[in-house]
Amino acid sequence: MGFKLALVQPMAHRPPEDERNVADAVRFIEDAARQGAHVVAFPETYPGPWRMPRRFDPTDELTAAAARCGVYVQFGTLEPIDRDGRRAHNVLLLARPTGGPPGKYRRTHPPGPWIYTGGAYWDFQYVPGDDFPVFETEHGVFGLAMCSEVYVPEVSRALALRGAEVIFLPAGVDKDRLWASWRNLIWSRAIENLAVVVTTQNLFGREQRGLAMIAAPEAVMFESTQPGSFLLDIDLGRIRELRSQTDEVGSQRLNAAKAGVLTQWQRPELYEKFLARKVPF
Repeated sequence: MGFKLALVQPMAHRPPEDERNVADAVRFIEDAARQGAHVVAFPETYPGPWRMPRRFDPTDELTAAAARCGVYVQFGTLEPIDRDGRRAHNVLLLARPTGGPPGKYRRTHPPGPWIYTGGAYWDFQYVPGDDFPVFETEHGVFGLAMCSEVYVPEVSRALALRGAEVIFLPAGVDKDRLWASWRNLIWSRAIENLAVVVTTQNLFGREQRGLAMIAAPEAVMFESTQPGSFLLDIDLGRIRELRSQTDEVGSQRLNAAKAGVLTQWQRPELYEKFLARKVPF
């Protein structure tokens, strides 16, 4: 029911030096495994690449490290659509301790391609995906989402309704003025989905403020603005207890989050009415 998570908030190499992140990521995996980690989580698009055309692919090295060290590894890269062009999916991958092809999530929101075009870090024509896979592991059911998708509650809800108990929401870079609202939303996604939500980000200088954070429905379990690799115990027992409960009058005396929001509170017959439509007059 519990597992050890190594949450990595690295000092990353920015393009065009981003290929150096691959060796750093392998060392983080090896160090985390020696400390007893079962799962290692990296930021968005880490270890890279960040730009198209793609100059390297970290997938083989990180999946091999996961298998060699016997851990799950959540990491990010680009998946080219045009071999020599600029179009690509931004993907999160989940490498397995047993080896084999990693699980994959292609970022779905917002519609592209503007979000990653011509920036100081990313530069490619982003193409959104259209699926919300979840991954059953011996440590729980994992879901993957990305960065500012935290502002789109439907993404995390889709994962939770498919059974995700841990939602990895790794982010990109310093949040600047968005930092406080971003932190709020990480915890909000945990509260409304009765899930553990995990985030971290890349740092490119000591002056930048990170956001490595683990939120459960009833409390923020961990947070740090500093670079490093943080080894944390994750217990899903309380998540499963809350999900199994029926919300009742007076339940606030027992629970610090609303039970039943994924089942008891739902009215699926209204879902088709959520999106606004023009009504003939």
